[in-house]
Amino acid sequence: MSIDQDTARRVAKLARIKVEEDALPALAQEFNTILGFIEQLSEVDVEGIEPMVSVTPMRLKRRDDSVTDGNQQAAILANAPDAREGFFAVPKVVE
Repeated sequence: MSIDQDTARRVAKLARIKVEEDALPALAQEFNTILGFIEQLSEVDVEGIEPMVSVTPMRLKRRDDSVTDGNQQAAILANAPDAREGFFAVPKVVE
């Protein structure tokens, strides 16, 4: 697969990246280099290899999955411009 200047221009537009006309050949070449690397990766034989989560074998720390209220209600509501009865108060927007 090869990326030409028109395709590079379209990709830049879709990504909302401003690319000058004289920079399009270099951008197309960079895209082609990236695609070439991806094609090289597809040639690697990975049959029978387990997927890895990390390069070092380690187990994540576990904790009980329990629901709590966090005991932070007063601290959170202290930042609210208007709080009533333990909740955020917002102005009515629908009549």
